[in-house]
Amino acid sequence: MKVTKNQVDDLNMTVSIALEKNDWAELRKKKLNEYRRTADIRGFRRGMAPMSLIEKIHGGQALAEVVNKLVTDELNKFIEENKLKLIGEPLPSEKPVENNWDDPDRFAFDFDLGLAPEVNVTVTAEDKIPYYTVTVTKEALADYKKGLLKQFGQLESGEKAGADDFVIADFVSGEQKVEGAYVALRSMSDDVKKKFVGLKKGDTKQVDIVKSFPNEADRAAMFHVKKEELDTLPVKWTMTVKDVKTFVDAPLTQATFDQIFGEGSCKDEAAFDAKVKERLQAEYAQESDYRFMVDAKEYLINKAALQLPDAFMKRWIKFANDDKFTMEQIEAEYDLFAKDFRWNLIRTQLMKDQDLKVTKDDVMKQAMNMASYQFAMYGMQNVPEEHLAKYAEQMLGDRQQAERIVERVEDDLTIDYVRKTATIEKKKISLDKMRELNK
Repeated sequence: MKVTKNQVDDLNMTVSIALEKNDWAELRKKKLNEYRRTADIRGFRRGMAPMSLIEKIHGGQALAEVVNKLVTDELNKFIEENKLKLIGEPLPSEKPVENNWDDPDRFAFDFDLGLAPEVNVTVTAEDKIPYYTVTVTKEALADYKKGLLKQFGQLESGEKAGADDFVIADFVSGEQKVEGAYVALRSMSDDVKKKFVGLKKGDTKQVDIVKSFPNEADRAAMFHVKKEELDTLPVKWTMTVKDVKTFVDAPLTQATFDQIFGEGSCKDEAAFDAKVKERLQAEYAQESDYRFMVDAKEYLINKAALQLPDAFMKRWIKFANDDKFTMEQIEAEYDLFAKDFRWNLIRTQLMKDQDLKVTKDDVMKQAMNMASYQFAMYGMQNVPEEHLAKYAEQMLGDRQQAERIVERVEDDLTIDYVRKTATIEKKKISLDKMRELNK
């Protein structure tokens, strides 16, 4: 057996492995004996079939198995002995050697290896990275407070329908009747909505349901039929308003304070306003931290200026994803992938150099934060900690989610180190400009 390497450049290497017949002959014979001992062939007792028959049935398979194992073991041994830091895994050469599997005397296999670049990034006080902050204005505070009260408001009966209200109505067409249908004016187009605005309890109106409710899913739900049954419905209906529901902001009461911020968290409007400001400041801080993370990554990626074996990596991405993506798709997204890959290399090196360790508590805390954020997206604030912990455990039970959470923790540990070590240049910025940056 002979292994030959060709160092194409600092980031690319080819390895050739040549096998002679005496490298595999004895191993193939042993493999065929294994097949013979377990062979169950009609006309022969188990394990007693003639070797010539075993050879005929399993000869090619046995050869492929032993040659594959020999080549794999030798390639792994070469990588380990030479302490190679690979990107991905070795790929068969794009121009493989033609081997004769039917009457072999020797085999030759060529592999392409992508090598990871050396990473030597340091962070010192000489590194300057901006940190953008947003000041809470009176106008922003008032808007945020109004939004919170609206979020925790509820539907109440109103006098007449407004542009964002709901109408509860009965629909009649001949013998057919649908009672208590909810008509959402807020989801209508402006042309249709103006025909419904101002309706009051007891009002009657002739309605073309196809023109008034063009969304088939909404129309099917309103008339309690399946989408495929919509064509069986009459188009013209008489609509009678039974009630008007308008969305009313939550009142400034103790019950509202408790619902938004937790029981007993604030006793009056002044304390409520302070809590609102605190939450808004926390949201601004999250946006600032996110922007700093982006800027710090960008700064270190540019500072490291890592070169990658781009051609090899594009092939490896295609191979690792079982050809789910075309080369054109990979080319279109490659720059983003390469940036993430460079950051992963830098993060790994900094964590090793600074002995930054991910703990179970870190991972659980991050999972609970993500769970809390997801509940908040659905308007569920102040979820009990035991419920968050249970949901976080479910998230960590999914391998892909767990990997993403661990990666987020690694990012946080690394960025926190950078923030403490580099010189942070604080800059004030408007909320609009911050969100424009963070798009």
